Amino acid sequence: MSFARLFAIYLGTASMLITPYINAACVAQSGKERVPLLELYTSEGCSSCPPAEQWLSSINAAGYSLDKVVPLAFHVDYWDYIGWKDRFAKPEYSARQNEVASMGNSRFVYTPQVVFNGSDFRGWQQNSRFNQSINDQLKQPARANLSLNIEPNANGDLSLRVSAQTLQANDSKNADIFIAIYENKLSSQVNAGENSGRKLDHDYVVREFYGPFKLDGNDANNVGWQRTITLKSEWKARNAGVATFVQDRTNGAVLQALALKICS
Repeated sequence: MSFARLFAIYLGTASMLITPYINAACVAQSGKERVPLLELYTSEGCSSCPPAEQWLSSINAAGYSLDKVVPLAFHVDYWDYIGWKDRFAKPEYSARQNEVASMGNSRFVYTPQVVFNGSDFRGWQQNSRFNQSINDQLKQPARANLSLNIEPNANGDLSLRVSAQTLQANDSKNADIFIAIYENKLSSQVNAGENSGRKLDHDYVVREFYGPFKLDGNDANNVGWQRTITLKSEWKARNAGVATFVQDRTNGAVLQALALKICS
């Protein structure tokens, strides 16, 4: 019998950030279809990035809810040198972009870059191509099971449980699990750099990113991880969510993805 790999995070935050009306766990379980992962690599210092971010923000209203595609926006830091420091950027997100490019055999990284299930996707501006890519992916059987459980604690913290299990024995030896905490409805007034004078709105912004954690295929062990973090004072739990996905480290293929909004 296969055992689920378990990742546990305890999200500590000031109680005033978490509404007291949260009194039941949020739970999500992946289905039989393979939900795609959509990554946007972007920066507030990049003048060509706002249209891509507007597009990413619009996909939910266009019918692409979290059960059809899991979107994440990684703000990279390599544009910070031109005069505006992106407050959402981290070096590890730039490293993630380079790792994805290496797995997907991309020759270079750029912004805005859209990555669809581990591969560079330049057709995001063509609705028909994006629609077809989503539909084709959802017809594929899942290669992993994922579950998310977010439960409020009495002290105002949130306990998050993430489990993952590959469905094919050959997949487990190369499979990694990742977990992202993301936030919607963010904005910045940019006062320098290429976007100077503009107000930029952001959704699906990755705030914290964990992984890779190996699903090593050893069915005799139930591997677990625990983390304790504190949500920063400017974070708003009502606009936040959790995403997780399993990815093949040899070719970048995403075996399954799942996302869940924090209940409020």
